[in-house]
Amino acid sequence: MEREDLAGWLRLALTPGIGSTTGRKLLATFGLPSQVFAQSRDALLQVVTDAQTHALQTLPRDFEEQLRRTADWLQGTDADGVTRRIVTLGDAGYPASLLETADPPLMLYLLGAPAFDLTQLDRSIGMVGSRNPTAQGEQTARAFARAFGEAGISVVSGLALGIDGAAHSGALEAGGGAGRLATVAVVGTGLDRVYPARHRDLAHRIAAHGLIVSEYPLGTPPLNQNFPKRNRIIAGLTRGTLVVEAALRSGSLITARLAAEQGREVFAIPGSIHSPQSRGCHALIRQGAKLVESVGDVLEELQFDAPVDASHPAHAAQSEQAAAESGLLADLGFDPVSLDALCARTGYGAAQLQARLLELELEGHVARLPGGLFQRVARG
Repeated sequence: MEREDLAGWLRLALTPGIGSTTGRKLLATFGLPSQVFAQSRDALLQVVTDAQTHALQTLPRDFEEQLRRTADWLQGTDADGVTRRIVTLGDAGYPASLLETADPPLMLYLLGAPAFDLTQLDRSIGMVGSRNPTAQGEQTARAFARAFGEAGISVVSGLALGIDGAAHSGALEAGGGAGRLATVAVVGTGLDRVYPARHRDLAHRIAAHGLIVSEYPLGTPPLNQNFPKRNRIIAGLTRGTLVVEAALRSGSLITARLAAEQGREVFAIPGSIHSPQSRGCHALIRQGAKLVESVGDVLEELQFDAPVDASHPAHAAQSEQAAAESGLLADLGFDPVSLDALCARTGYGAAQLQARLLELELEGHVARLPGGLFQRVARG
């Protein structure tokens, strides 16, 4: 992108009081940003308010510094051949799926694998869920994402803790493929920052094998209001959104609602009736979301062909089948259970049960939950 073009788009995006909706109205009326800023006050007043007109005719604060920072960032280099790009509403590389939504961003900053872009997401699925998932939910997300990757489907999520991170990790385990991104992370900060910090390594791996996307200028910190807003991009980039675990007031339900409003499919994985992290998914299912028990349920609904056995929830490994032969695992079921309840259920003593539960926990078949509860983990 030429510096002059970058300056026009960046100034429009940074002008106070001019959001993406008003920005699109100005572009539709006058053309490119350079033409918007060439208009007289009277011409602008035909489209926007007096306060917005004044803002458009005033250079945004620290604009020159932001322009320099952005131009330097675009020219920077990263390890593993990672590339830096910006696409705008006026670019051919802007994803058509986002243009079809009610609120496409004016600009998208991209950091990721060379030769790939956002127009290559015709086979993609959004995966979102709780930042504080159960051990089973996190494992399910990882296994489903890996299975989607094996089926040639890109996984789009938000790089948050919990389900998002598990989804990105599972997709990376499957790897990319010819003409396909492994995973796409849509973030709520500038791309010169990683949030949360503990996902720094994960972000580097995503950039090397997929894309990280943001509509926010460089230097934007993790502001609370930005994360619900970025969810519309997750929903808009994909053919459908799968909610793995979510409480009733989870931000994941915002993504699901936006997906439904945009005419995309919404999927939800049911869980235990005793788990607060399942109630959001159950609410979505009552509202018409597709109940998902296996990867095949999603592939069938979206009419994605896949050279895999998609009948299992996520192609569970043989180790889980072997572990299922354990009588204690059968007694555990899949709902959280206390030690006392398990003693009553099995007839074993507490000390004997604790020793066996520790063995299963170390093997990865049982998770220890807050409140002295235990839960069986189905491994993918």
